[in-house]
Amino acid sequence: QVQLVESGGGSVQAGGSLRLSCRGYTYSLNCMGWFRQAPGKEREGVATLVSLGTTTYADSVKGRFTISKDNAENTLYLQMNSLKPEDTAMYYCAASNVGSDYCDLSGFWHNHWGQGTQVTVSS
Repeated sequence: QVQLVESGGGSVQAGGSLRLSCRGYTYSLNCMGWFRQAPGKEREGVATLVSLGTTTYADSVKGRFTISKDNAENTLYLQMNSLKPEDTAMYYCAASNVGSDYCDLSGFWHNHWGQGTQVTVSS
């Protein structure tokens, strides 16, 4: 049973940084990602990482966010720098074993989800 648990959210001022963590992924989960949903908005893909290391980012976060993983700790990270008020959302980690061909920002192929961690950026 896969259980993903996020942590690291909080409140910061614009320009600040946060690092989100997601514990619980296993070796069989070769497609991992971070997604977010703001109140009244649809879920948005933020970043994905396949097991061989290929990453994909939403245009809105390119150059500011970095997705990475620590296999020894079974932990997925999202380093968020230069945060903006529009980054305010509930952030979720997600994973699947679909492989690189389907590991995209839609979230459609991700079948394991965490409970979310709130990120609030004030201006």
